[in-house]
Amino acid sequence: MGRRRRSPDDLDGVLVVDKPAGPTSHDVVQTVRRAAGQHRVGHTGTLDPPATGVLVLCLGRAAKLVRFLQAGQKTYAARMVLGVTTSTQDAEGEVLARASARGVDERRLCEALTRFQGELDQVPPMVSAVKVGGERLHELARRGEEVEREARRVTVHDLMLDAFDTSDPDHPSVSLLVTCSSGTYVRTLAHDIGETLGVGASLLALRRLANGPFGVEDAHDLDTVRAAGTDGSFRQLVLRPEDAVARALPGVEVDDAELALALTQGKPVLPAQGREGVYAVRHGDRLLGLYADRGPTARSELVWTRPHELHAAGGAAG
Repeated sequence: MGRRRRSPDDLDGVLVVDKPAGPTSHDVVQTVRRAAGQHRVGHTGTLDPPATGVLVLCLGRAAKLVRFLQAGQKTYAARMVLGVTTSTQDAEGEVLARASARGVDERRLCEALTRFQGELDQVPPMVSAVKVGGERLHELARRGEEVEREARRVTVHDLMLDAFDTSDPDHPSVSLLVTCSSGTYVRTLAHDIGETLGVGASLLALRRLANGPFGVEDAHDLDTVRAAGTDGSFRQLVLRPEDAVARALPGVEVDDAELALALTQGKPVLPAQGREGVYAVRHGDRLLGLYADRGPTARSELVWTRPHELHAAGGAAG
C-alpha cells in the first residue's frame, strides 16, 4: 500500500496538554488523535499514570521535531515520604521497608539535597521503559524479574526544598522543586535521597511544571481538547511548528534568497555559525530547517521547508 496523500486539512503543530492523574501518556495521545483527526502524534517524554502536568505532543509533520524538542530541561514539583521504601520507588509499589525518620531535621535534609545537584550517575528503576537485552525493564518487572542496570549520567540543575511536613514525625513528607536533564528519574532521585539519609524514601506525587520552554501556562486540559475536537476549534490550541521551534532553539536568519533556496534543496552551502548544538535557520517567517556546525560548514539535521513551498511564498527568485 502506498503512502497516504496529505490533505490540506492535515494539522502540523505542537500541542501542550496538562495530563491528569490516571491515564497513561499513550491514552492522552489517543485522545488527541481522535480530537485532531490526526493519526501521527508523537511526544517529547512520557509521564507515568499517577503523574500530572506538561505533556508536549507533536502532530503531523511536527512529529519530526520530537528529538529536538525533548532534549530540554524539565521542571517538576515532587512530594516524597521519608522512612518508606517501595518496590517501585513510588506509592504504587509494595512496601519493602519502614523506618522512623524522626532523626531527620530540615538542616540534615538540606545537607543531603546538596549532594544531588549537578551531574549524577543514576540507575534506572525496574519500572522504567529502558531496554536491557531487547526488553523494556517494566516488562521484566511485571514478570517478577530484576536485572542489572547500567547507571546513566543525568544532571540535576536545581533541587530546592519547598516544604517539610512533620505532622507524621516518623514519616515526614518532603516537597521539592526539581529542574533536571531529560532522562532523569525523579522517583529514583527520591529513593536515593532516602538512602543517603539512612531511612529510605519513596515518591508520593509528581507534577511536571515545564518541559523545555513549554510550561503549565501553555497547557490545555483534556476536557478542552475533547471539546475543541467537537466544535472545530482544535487548530486554535496548536502552536505552529515554526513558533514552537523559535521557543526551543536559537535561530539564525538567512537573508539571501538563493542561499535559502539551496538550503531547502538540502545542499551543504551554509557556513558554520559558531554555535553549539542544534539551531534553527529561517528566511523571513519561514523555517528552512535545523542545523548543527560540523567543521567549517553547517550540517542539516532536518530540512523543513521544501523548494516549492519557498517559491509559493515568494521567497526566491523564479
